[in-house]
Amino acid sequence: MRQRVGQNIFRESLMDYWGGACAVTGIALPALLRASHAKPWAECNSDAERLNVFNGFLLAAHLDALFDRHLISFDDSGKILFSSIVTPEVRAALGLFNSLRLKWISSGHIPFLALHRATFHTISG
Repeated sequence: MRQRVGQNIFRESLMDYWGGACAVTGIALPALLRASHAKPWAECNSDAERLNVFNGFLLAAHLDALFDRHLISFDDSGKILFSSIVTPEVRAALGLFNSLRLKWISSGHIPFLALHRATFHTISG
């Protein structure tokens, strides 16, 4: 139960931080939004780290699924990065373009994104 309560707090914090919209697409339909951790919940050293708003991104469900499996990530400027596993055909079918980026990025996100990219699958253009 503690995990669920914490995850709800984390989601609400991200909803507030990102203005109730996907950090990439701007989709503002709560049923489609997921609170995504850059550093996974289970790997965090403390509750403070688990609930740190800079350790997360509010993402549309398809982006969350890709981010959670390290098939997409973001560079330090917020530009989307694609794994070579996510082929151009898959990108097109999902409406994913190289121009996608986070609406904004804070210096607090940078260390968490670096950790996420450390286990990121091979990047292709």
